[in-house]
Amino acid sequence: MKPTLKPGLTHRLAYTVPESKTVPYTYPESPQIAAMPKVFATGFMIVLMEWVCTELLAPHLDPGEGSLGVHVDVSHLAATPPGMTVTAEAECVAVTGQRVAFNVRAHDGIDLIGEGRHERFVVMWDKFNARVAAKAAKVAQVA
Repeated sequence: MKPTLKPGLTHRLAYTVPESKTVPYTYPESPQIAAMPKVFATGFMIVLMEWVCTELLAPHLDPGEGSLGVHVDVSHLAATPPGMTVTAEAECVAVTGQRVAFNVRAHDGIDLIGEGRHERFVVMWDKFNARVAAKAAKVAQVA
């Protein structure tokens, strides 16, 4: 990770919500979830917040590095129907070793729809992927 990553950096990302990112599409095999209103799903809102954080981080990472979400503390405050554009914003608030903390917000042009805190951990993809492969191999041995 480059020393250019510092608290105070901000980034913004706009995203128009398609129907496929609404609640019934998260787990259509669940009758209860499938019957819910077609509004921007909380899980997708959180991943949009993660996306804006990854874009903020990208220019500050070294080759072969990436980041993984390790903590989310976000409130979903208002419903957003498909077709509306949500703007997600991230502010880097702390860099502690490989852990980076962000304040995040999302607004749909009418309401603040979500806000909170998100943390990511910077990893080397080759090492991370090797650990995941080793874990998968253990699962295959048990099965």
